[in-house]
Amino acid sequence: MAKYSVIRKIYHAGPLILLYYLCISEVDTNFEKIFEIFTLNFQIILIYFWVLKRPEIMANGHIFLAGLINDVVMGFPLGISSLSYLIIIFVGTYVRNKSVNTTIASDWFTFFIAMIFSNLLFFTFLNNFTEISISMTKIGYNMFFTLFMFPIFWFIFNLYRITFIGAKDA
Repeated sequence: MAKYSVIRKIYHAGPLILLYYLCISEVDTNFEKIFEIFTLNFQIILIYFWVLKRPEIMANGHIFLAGLINDVVMGFPLGISSLSYLIIIFVGTYVRNKSVNTTIASDWFTFFIAMIFSNLLFFTFLNNFTEISISMTKIGYNMFFTLFMFPIFWFIFNLYRITFIGAKDA
C-alpha cells in the first residue's frame, strides 16, 4: 500500500518536475537551433494549465523559483521570467475563480490574453533594462507557435490529469 502512495505522489509531482526540467535544460532554445523559426514557450503552457486545473500541484513559490532558475540558465537578469510567470498565474487564478466550468475554447482564449500580458512585461523589461535585443519577428513566431500548440498540450495534460492525478478541477 505504501508503494502505491509513493508512485501516486511521483505522478502528482510530475508537472512540477517537468517545469524544473524545462527551466534547467533550455529545451525551447534547442528547438530554435533545429527548426529556424520554431520557438515555443512550453513553460507558460505548463504553468497556465496546471494553475487553472489543479493549482495545488504547482505552488506559486515553485513557479517563482523556476523562473529564477530559467533566468540564470538563459542569462537574463534575475526576476524577469519569474514576473512573467506570475502574470500567467494571476490570469489563470482569475479565470479559475470567475468561471464555473471551463472548456478548451475558453482556456485557449484566456491563455492568449495571459500570454500577451506576460510577453509584454517580459520583453519590455528585457529591452529597457538589458542590452539583450530580441526582434519582433522572433517574438511573433514564439507567440504564434505557443498559441498554436496550446490545444495539443491541453489535451495531453488533461489526459495525464484524468489518468494519474484525478479528474476533479480546482
